[in-house]
Amino acid sequence: MDRDYAQPLDVPALARVALMSPGHFSRSFRAAFGETPYGYLMTRRIERAKALLRRGDLSVTEVCFAVGCSSLGSFSSRFTELVGETPSAYRARDHELGAAIPACFAKMHTRPVRGTRPKL
Repeated sequence: MDRDYAQPLDVPALARVALMSPGHFSRSFRAAFGETPYGYLMTRRIERAKALLRRGDLSVTEVCFAVGCSSLGSFSSRFTELVGETPSAYRARDHELGAAIPACFAKMHTRPVRGTRPKL
């Protein structure tokens, strides 16, 4: 899922590879990673979307489709839920301070985490 985040999620196919039923696979995945396979995939997509939006050369719609989302509304809602601001606001913000940080550290710092967004 990390490598093929832009592809559609196929839990039954993943379960077959893991030699499990889809239900058991989903439960085991949640126990191991703390979220459902779909939630994990969306977190990876939002993580990649943040990197593309920081570049600033793609529109929010282009980023939405580039990371594998098929609905701009759903993408924007999930992005806002995980990041705490809309994709447009995130894209418009100055990201110069983070430019000198190595990518591996930036990825750890900017990784969206469900449930940690501050209340406004």
